[in-house]
Amino acid sequence: MFGIGMPELIIILVIILIIFGAGKLPEIGAGLGKGIKNFKKATKEPDQEKTEKIEG
Repeated sequence: MFGIGMPELIIILVIILIIFGAGKLPEIGAGLGKGIKNFKKATKEPDQEKTEKIEG
């Protein structure tokens, strides 16, 4: 995964905890999850539009 190992991920998580604090992590996680979901949805929509044009 991008050449990032477990030690690097732990260091990044600690830095994020220091910057944002433990209270903000659920909000950040929820926002990140919604962003990923919207990105995946947006990448699939053009494929659906192409198949609709071909079928219709």
